[in-house]
Amino acid sequence: MNKPVITVIGLGYVGLPLARLFATKYKVVGFDIKEARVKELKQGTDTTLEVDDGSLKSVLVEDFGKEKGLYITSDSKFLKESNYYIVTVPTSVDKNNQPVLAPLLSASKTIAKYLKKGDIVIYESTVYPGATEEDCIPVLEKESGMSFNRDFFVGYSPERISPGDKKRTVENILKVTSGSTPEIALKVDSLYKSVIKSGTHLASSIKIAEASKIIENCQRDINIAFVNELAKIFSLMNINTTEVLEAAGTKWNFLPFKPGLVGGHCIGVDPYYLAQKAQQYGYYPEIILSGRRLNDSMGAHVASEVIKLMIDKEVKVKGADVLILGVTFKENCPDIRNTKVIDVVHSLRDFGVNVEVYDPWVKSIELQDEFGITVIENVFSKRYEAIVLAVSHNQFKNLDIGKLKAEQSVVYDVKNFLSLKDKSL
Repeated sequence: MNKPVITVIGLGYVGLPLARLFATKYKVVGFDIKEARVKELKQGTDTTLEVDDGSLKSVLVEDFGKEKGLYITSDSKFLKESNYYIVTVPTSVDKNNQPVLAPLLSASKTIAKYLKKGDIVIYESTVYPGATEEDCIPVLEKESGMSFNRDFFVGYSPERISPGDKKRTVENILKVTSGSTPEIALKVDSLYKSVIKSGTHLASSIKIAEASKIIENCQRDINIAFVNELAKIFSLMNINTTEVLEAAGTKWNFLPFKPGLVGGHCIGVDPYYLAQKAQQYGYYPEIILSGRRLNDSMGAHVASEVIKLMIDKEVKVKGADVLILGVTFKENCPDIRNTKVIDVVHSLRDFGVNVEVYDPWVKSIELQDEFGITVIENVFSKRYEAIVLAVSHNQFKNLDIGKLKAEQSVVYDVKNFLSLKDKSL
């Protein structure tokens, strides 16, 4: 195969950092179907904040004929020169928590139009074991008229992006790789190894690589569910959960997980992929699904605890003004995908309170479009009967909570983040 020419399909939280990294060494086409996203990236701005403007502009090229660099487009005709296609589109679940593979299959159809003999398609999107070979490859074969492992080949290298983490960037996270034949596996591994500083781990099969990714997030989901259940139990016993975890954490092998709202595009979704596939094999995964159910219940639990605290402190509930600090799925990033803070908002409103949301990381129009909720611009415009710290953004560390509190008010700190004497956990 000639020198790699790479197309990255999907320029979101996963695809853009990867495309930028490869573009420091190779000719890369960054393809996305969202015109607005393509326009902003061409101007050298990434609103996800995963790639800083300087790093992005340093690899952008306007001339597709350049030897290396990142050419961004929504026109699929620019895919035809590539010999590596990397798919980084989102994989979500529907309202019934069933896997949604439509973006993955659509990307496969687009690639199939341009497949040539010897080309390699690499999937990074998180899926259940078997999805690449059972769902994606048939689409590639049908749409291209070519034969798998004779005319074209496939690899799988699961993404390990941590949104908002400026230390564990894509080049600094060890990458799992795999391929559809031993020879292709080595080529896929070599491609990633050429840019990933932390190195690679070559799995023996695509299914092994798929399974390794999905259990990473299932394991974390289950561990957080455990401490969330502890928090519920200790709340009933009037015991401070944070202090219990600190005490238990003095043992060398105690895992440092904390209670909280578990959303996001990975942990809040991926367990359902594995569960659905397990049930196809006649096995009902009790631990995985019970952990997910418990974590999904935490938004309503937080709201209930806030209301109980208000009643205990004799703060009026009906018609009270409540402020939610933070609405993203994790701290210090603008990612609102599958955020569980929305569950807190809806549950509080069910109690008859007026809820306002403040988050300096989020554009109000995006939250409005996604969830029908607006973000207030001026957090000091009124006083609140209850203040809920839901996301531990750095900007909240020095926020003057005293200026936000009504004469009778409570503060509920989900993350044990605020430096307050009167906070409640």
